[in-house]
Amino acid sequence: MNRAKVMSFIKANTMIIALVVITAFFVWQTGGKIILPQNVSNLISQNAYVFVLATGMLLCILTGGNIDLSVGSVVCIVGAAGATLMENRDVHWVIAVIFMLILGIAIGAWQGFWIAYVRVPPFICTLAGMLIFRGLSNIILDGLTVSLTNTTFIRLFGGGADCYISDLFSVEGFNLTAMVAGIITSVIYIIIQIQGRVKKIRKGYEIEPIQNMLIRSVIISAVIIAFSFQLSRYRGIPTALVIVVIVVLVYGYITSKTVLGRHFYAVGGNEKAARLSGINTNRIYFIAYTNMGFLSALAGMLTIARFTSAQPSYGQNYEMDAIASCFIGGASAYGGTGKVSGVIIGALLMGVINIGMSIKGVDSNWQKVVKGLVLLGAVIFDVVSKKKNN
Repeated sequence: MNRAKVMSFIKANTMIIALVVITAFFVWQTGGKIILPQNVSNLISQNAYVFVLATGMLLCILTGGNIDLSVGSVVCIVGAAGATLMENRDVHWVIAVIFMLILGIAIGAWQGFWIAYVRVPPFICTLAGMLIFRGLSNIILDGLTVSLTNTTFIRLFGGGADCYISDLFSVEGFNLTAMVAGIITSVIYIIIQIQGRVKKIRKGYEIEPIQNMLIRSVIISAVIIAFSFQLSRYRGIPTALVIVVIVVLVYGYITSKTVLGRHFYAVGGNEKAARLSGINTNRIYFIAYTNMGFLSALAGMLTIARFTSAQPSYGQNYEMDAIASCFIGGASAYGGTGKVSGVIIGALLMGVINIGMSIKGVDSNWQKVVKGLVLLGAVIFDVVSKKKNN
């Protein structure tokens, strides 16, 4: 592989390489503690809300680099309302879940209306939402903590020590189900890569060198299997991971395989041209922010299940984690560019940095400095790349 091909491969897979390098760095710095089975499991449980919120944030960013600053407050108010209904009003958890989803969608639609049809700038509208819904959360909870005792809800949304998928096999000290799931996932990923390449060849599209695809497939498959092996050595697959996988698969399909998904990219690429081509751009904005409310509600459920309580402080800085994951994962600050797979890599990278620095005992203030520099570096890389392409 000549130098040009090597540079092409590095440019196309920058974030995957960065994830591997940073993980290797923290493995070295922590003496291997970061890849202990329990820490690998915690990486998913502690960052499930980031994966969910970042997936929704990607759709907002695709429309033109717009962001939603209110998601952390929406997480808080949805969790507060749900916990209050279940614990203080004796409402069945199924009804509470439905109510939380409807509340999240309603909040998203409310903000989406002002942004899409009145054309209030997203930054201002969602900043107002961040203040409004944080205040309402405090009013609902009256500044107090509501403990969550509904075990079914907690287990379903990944909170507590028993929130793992039961092993289908009887192997002492090793969850074979998690290992089998990892192997199957790797095989499916490779098949999808091959099918995608074959389709491009048939349609006469430009394709990347076969070596690039093979190297990337081997690296990603190895990471998936290693990840599954570590989960197998602990308690298996966290239920939160199942929810995250469903969200990623659904939105990955929507953004890459549907007309609606192509409309998001079109609006972000050039809104005026998209409107002239017949795309209802107002509708796309409305869907993006309504969907963000829906996924914020889901993240709210994951949050209160994990902590088995609802507090007025929950959700603080969640919007920053989601936004950072998107830009680090390759979403363009100008809109129109980004993939769900990239966002997940960005979220994983942030999670590895968080847990690695925590294990090393790095001061929380320095952790913020590091994450801020990583975010700035990702955006600078995007801006410089755009200038070179132009």
